[in-house]
Amino acid sequence: MSLPLLLAEIDATREWVRGRQRAGETVGLIPTMGALHEGHLSLAKAARRDCDAVIASVFVNPTQFAPSEDFNRYPRDLNQDAQRLAAVGVDAVFAPAVETMYPPGAATSIDVGPVARLFEGASRPTHFAGVATVVAKLFTIAPADRAYFGQKDYQQTVVVRRMVADLNLPVEVVIGPTVREPDGLAMSSRNAYLSPDERQRAVALSRGLQAAQRLHAAGERRASTLRECVKNVVEAASGVELQYVAVLRDGTMDEPEVIEGPAVIAVAAKVGATRLIDNVRVES
Repeated sequence: MSLPLLLAEIDATREWVRGRQRAGETVGLIPTMGALHEGHLSLAKAARRDCDAVIASVFVNPTQFAPSEDFNRYPRDLNQDAQRLAAVGVDAVFAPAVETMYPPGAATSIDVGPVARLFEGASRPTHFAGVATVVAKLFTIAPADRAYFGQKDYQQTVVVRRMVADLNLPVEVVIGPTVREPDGLAMSSRNAYLSPDERQRAVALSRGLQAAQRLHAAGERRASTLRECVKNVVEAASGVELQYVAVLRDGTMDEPEVIEGPAVIAVAAKVGATRLIDNVRVES
């Protein structure tokens, strides 16, 4: 099994993508920060099915971390990531240095507006400006036809789609389903931070969401009742600090009082020192 072509420079990466497109091929992009798990690989598999050529980025983006967050300890293993991407048919990997993405004097950032200021944005005020800026950079450096993101980072998908629409960026944003461990915990690179005891406690997030799903399936449409359902399950788990529960119109950050169509129930909590997020989608 040969490893994907490793690219570190902007011009070479852009030329690789445009060269494939000039040859009549469609290109899929999977933006990642590395520490890849089956959730990332499911996006790569989807891109492999949909597109003629696939490129992944592996870049731990400093601008989406606050000074108190885990940028320096975020797991990094480019060789292992490249092997995992090779196994699912990724053709190329863009793995730039920080100085390549943010040369001295770089000052521009992207403010996506109200959708970036609630929930995750309230807890992490600089986060989505960093996400939007680096994703916009990736869309110009690797101008793929389609870009793949995971449903687990729901608010991120709303932010990216808003940015793409507002800036008229010529890329189709594809959202892949959340991939879970056998016990229901959403896969996340940050799960590696959890101790064995914390790992067991963390399942409270998905259990709370599943309980709300069942309540919705039984006919409950009041957002307050669904939020309370999740809250009760999560707060019953010792060592888990609930940060928010939200019921949102699907594809938006709007909070209806009563669900009248597809919706997303989202939760964030700290388990020990590790902050985790999760969500589930419910139909009308």
